[in-house]
Amino acid sequence: MRALLAEDDAILADALGTNLKSAGFEVEVADNGAVAEYLLTKQAFDVGIIDIGLPLVDGLTVVQRVRAVKPGLPLLILTALDGLHNRVAGLNAGADDYLTKPFDFPELEARIRAVLRRSQGAAAQPAAPADTDAVSVGQLQFDRDARRATIAGQPVELSPREWLLLDLLLSQRRKVITKEQIAQAWSTEVSESGGPSSLEVYIHRLRRKLEGSGVGIRTVRGLGYLLETQD
Repeated sequence: MRALLAEDDAILADALGTNLKSAGFEVEVADNGAVAEYLLTKQAFDVGIIDIGLPLVDGLTVVQRVRAVKPGLPLLILTALDGLHNRVAGLNAGADDYLTKPFDFPELEARIRAVLRRSQGAAAQPAAPADTDAVSVGQLQFDRDARRATIAGQPVELSPREWLLLDLLLSQRRKVITKEQIAQAWSTEVSESGGPSSLEVYIHRLRRKLEGSGVGIRTVRGLGYLLETQD
């Protein structure tokens, strides 16, 4: 497995590079964001490990630009910033995972292998036919054209608001969806008389209906909701 490590701290980069090589990775090190972006977009890597505080081009920008070119490449962010808004910013930029410093190398290795497993699992799933608008995540199959959702082949009954909520989460599944975005979508596209008005009620119902699918809805307090796969 080939890994790109973008880290401007020479001592930390050397230590991480040595450990990654011992764990069986072929490692290329970039000490600034411009080099990291160039290597990740122009060469073949299995995973990118990117520090946020890179010189020339910051790590979040590197992630955004690489994600636009290589949407399937696993990317993991390293940073000393552990605030909630920092984690959300990293995930919204396109990172698959986020690890705060200081950390022990076994945790980093475990997280790298986890994002690699998820990437390989997604790549192994059969592609949807070109003329359909279907999405597969975990055991969940979501077909907009047929307006049909299944988990492991079994149909899932969704109300109009649950359907639109799941559609929104799936279409933006690397981003936090705010309550305002959901309310706006409901107000313009869905009329569901006689149903509960509380968003939390619909989130709770949808979580229950997604049980066993390998897909979950995480509450990001103060911001909204994020669809995530479950190992």
